[in-house]
Formats: sequence, structure tokens, C-alpha cells
Amino acid sequence: MSDILMPKATAVWLVDNTSLSFEQIADFCGLHRLEVKGIADGDVAAGVRGSDPIAGGQLTSEEIAKAESDPAYRMQATRPKYAELQETARKKGPRYTPLSRRQNRPDAIAWLVRNHPELTDGQISKLVGTTKTTIEAVRERTHWNSANIKPTDPVSLGLCSQIDLDEQVRKASKRRKEMEEAGTVKVEEDVLRPAEETAPASSGPTTLDELFGKSAPQDGDED
Repeated sequence: MSDILMPKATAVWLVDNTSLSFEQIADFCGLHRLEVKGIADGDVAAGVRGSDPIAGGQLTSEEIAKAESDPAYRMQATRPKYAELQETARKKGPRYTPLSRRQNRPDAIAWLVRNHPELTDGQISKLVGTTKTTIEAVRERTHWNSANIKPTDPVSLGLCSQIDLDEQVRKASKRRKEMEEAGTVKVEEDVLRPAEETAPASSGPTTLDELFGKSAPQDGDED
């Protein structure tokens, strides 16, 4: 049974406009039989305006008629046109990376290895769509292009979203803590800090004359 829009409103319409059984309506709308009975009794969804599933393209009058003539029949929702184009089924395995961005994966791997050593090879592979062999080569500096690899945030490279990265880091947070306690990674390593904490103590000019190199006027100088 496909999910339908506004299941309670649809159930209200079916109760008011058809002779379908509570079980048939409940099955089609994804509700409990007693909930549909409550709608019929006025105890549930009071004030909810019914939604016509036929006008909404979710059900046909022929399907309703067929169900009314056979109490054992369970209605099937109408599949929207071009529904397959709206589905984004996720396949198992590494994330697909466009050909134009694949050359940036070593840079992303180097950034992840340096900034998030708590991530497993499997997590890195999932984030940037690469293989464990490539990850190991980057980590051990045996990659064929090691001399030109520049660690770069994979989010800025468009290889993964910030949400995906944060999710993987969250999952590995316990491992990060263990690494910090073991001293294998610094607590503040590659952590961005506020500008006021990183900026050097100011000893620069305090006046406009000092800023532009103009010395103070001496006695006898003309204006």
C-alpha cells in the first residue's frame, strides 16, 4: 500500500461517500480499524474536512466500486505519473562521484585523515566515494600524486554535504575521545578558534598620522 496524502481526511471522505468496510478504509489510509470506526461515530477527526481521493488522483472510482462489491478486496492507490522520476533510491556501496570531481578526492581524503583521524576508512569511503586502497595510499603518502595533494574540505569540493560529514563525525566521536585520551591526537588539533584568540597582540599604529607614516609637525614647520 503506497502512502497517501492526508490519510484522515481521505478516511473521512470514504466513510461519508462509500459503503466500504472499516477494514478496507483503514488498510487504504494506513489507519487502525478502530480509528476509522471512531471517525464514523464522530469521535475521531471531528471537524476534519473530507478529502476526495478520486479528485486528488490517488484512487479511481472503478477501484472503489470493485472494493464495495468484494469486502475482502484491498484497494490499491493510483501511481502518480512520472513517479519513478521523483524517487531517489539509495544504493548500497560508495557514494557516486561525478567524473569532474573525482580528481579532487585525494585532497578531500587528506583533509579528513588530518582533521578527523577518528573516522574509519569505511566512513571516509562513504563520504567521498572512494576505495580503501586509495585512502591508505593517501594516508601513507604512497599515492602517485602525493606531491600535489592539498588537503581540502570535502564539503567545499562538493563531494559530500555538511550534514553527512557531521553525521559521520558524530558517530565516530567516541573513538575520537579515546584517541585524545591515548594521546594519539591533540585535543585542539585543527580546531577553528575565534579570531580574537588567534590574532597577535596589537602593537600597531594608534593614530591616523602613524598609520600613514606622517610624522608629527615640528617647531617652525609651515601648515
